[in-house]
Amino acid sequence: MQAKHYADRVKKYAQKVVDGKIIIGNDAVNACKRFLKDLKRKDLEYRTKQPDAAISLMEGLFVHRKGEALDGSPLLGHPFKLDDWEIFIVYNLLGFWYKGTEERRYKEALIMTGRKNGKTSFIGSLSFAVAIIQRHSGSTIYVVAAALKQALESFQFIIFSLKYKGIIDDFEVKDNSFEHSIKYEFMKGGRPDGTIEIQIMASNPDAQDSFNCNFAIADEVAAYKKASQYNRFKEAQAAYTNRLMIGITTAGDNMNSFGYERMEYACKVARGTVKDDSFFSFVCRADQNQKGYVDFTSEIQHRKANPSFGVTIRPKDIMNDALQAQNSPRLRKDFLSRRLNIYTAAYKAWFDVDECRASDIQYHWTLEELAKSGVSWYGGADLSRMYDLTAAALYGQYQGVDVVITHAFFPVTQAATKAEEDNIPLYGWQDDGWLTMCGQATINISDIVNWFVEMRNMGFNIRCVGHDRKFAGEEYFPEMQKAGFYIEDQPQYYYLKSQGFRHIEKAIKDGKFYYLHSEAYEYCISNVSAIEKTDDAVKYDKIQPEQRIDLFDASVFACVKYLNQAEKEKQAADWWK
Repeated sequence: MQAKHYADRVKKYAQKVVDGKIIIGNDAVNACKRFLKDLKRKDLEYRTKQPDAAISLMEGLFVHRKGEALDGSPLLGHPFKLDDWEIFIVYNLLGFWYKGTEERRYKEALIMTGRKNGKTSFIGSLSFAVAIIQRHSGSTIYVVAAALKQALESFQFIIFSLKYKGIIDDFEVKDNSFEHSIKYEFMKGGRPDGTIEIQIMASNPDAQDSFNCNFAIADEVAAYKKASQYNRFKEAQAAYTNRLMIGITTAGDNMNSFGYERMEYACKVARGTVKDDSFFSFVCRADQNQKGYVDFTSEIQHRKANPSFGVTIRPKDIMNDALQAQNSPRLRKDFLSRRLNIYTAAYKAWFDVDECRASDIQYHWTLEELAKSGVSWYGGADLSRMYDLTAAALYGQYQGVDVVITHAFFPVTQAATKAEEDNIPLYGWQDDGWLTMCGQATINISDIVNWFVEMRNMGFNIRCVGHDRKFAGEEYFPEMQKAGFYIEDQPQYYYLKSQGFRHIEKAIKDGKFYYLHSEAYEYCISNVSAIEKTDDAVKYDKIQPEQRIDLFDASVFACVKYLNQAEKEKQAADWWK
């Protein structure tokens, strides 16, 4: 099979995207800008042999196993053809090499598009092509997904094409309840000339720890509950220089997930705000305004999230789905995540994180500026169990904006376990200064007291700190008193906390809420679910048992103290009138 040449086609595609002649999401535009810029780098070589060979194999060997063209004609058995965006991805992954070496540049990638853009066929054919190209290294390819059924879609695509071409008997195929694999040994002159092995499986981090591969595809990363489901296979590539780990997915509805963190990282790499020369990013999603709103009935937005718009994506069908989503919140949530590739908060979540961010991003006061503002501050503490997340907060109003400053605490001996089991980014919070690791097996009350002391020493005028005596233990109350703080008992009755909850909610919606861009606070507020009671009261809790809302809870405590003091001052002013 003679390889064709696609380099000019790739460059033309990237340039058309950058020039706005092809409509696609901004993150994918950034990927094309990066590509064109990288072509001029003196430390890189742009080699076309491997990507040309891979594309020729993908288009020459594989056929469609089901489906219809837009005009309704059957696709079964028709040659599989790559779209320009898919050829662009192959050229990036296989085409860049460090000059003067045999080391390929990209080691990891994330590809995100809306559903039905042909991702399954693409990754199946790509895995097979890469296996053949790297056969002399003894190629071992894993295609994994959170659910085995999803991973098997790629396997069945490969098997069907091998059968259709009449070469299935040349391969060793196992397809049973224990194993799904394809193996082949190449011979040349009577001697082995390389091997390939492709294995399909569900990603189970509790049962997998001794793999060895040079290429792995993690399908539907948005469904992964733990980072280890991805990292096990990334770690399995340590023996290879020219390794490649690809995450490929559509968005989900959990913004506190590994999949969302991967997407955020990938977009930062494409924008250039994070430098990672070994990471390739191609994320297609619709545009959101500052408040997180998406014009989901716009054809332009449909195109931005779906690079195969008009090829595998039927324009009339996606528009019809959009119009149905207008009248159904539940359908809207699925439409945004599955078709427009927009991560949505969990359905039970009370707060819209994008709305919170839209308010927060308007303000940029530093801790030092706020400490010198002359504002009165009110504290709150959510003192959890001895070995779980604990939170402290200060609440005040500056220049008409409600400001909350939060800090978390966690025992270092439990951190690794909880970060993994409950998917809490504790170490990231610590690196960013939002969390203190207590150097013992339980929460050190002195660390919490010292945080309030440090804030006061910085210049914060802390008038009062609220806490629930029932959960404070024997140490907190006397230590705070000894440190000179005025503290008040504040029981965790929902009807008492509702006032603070509603005030924060209104401040967010008015765009007058600032939390110093704390990702830890965003994590907690996105986990809040609530039920409205009588008299506008709200009873709130966390959505899932393994999630945390402690920083938000501490901010509610602090906000109630702030509001109580404001009411007292108002009553005193009215008395003197």
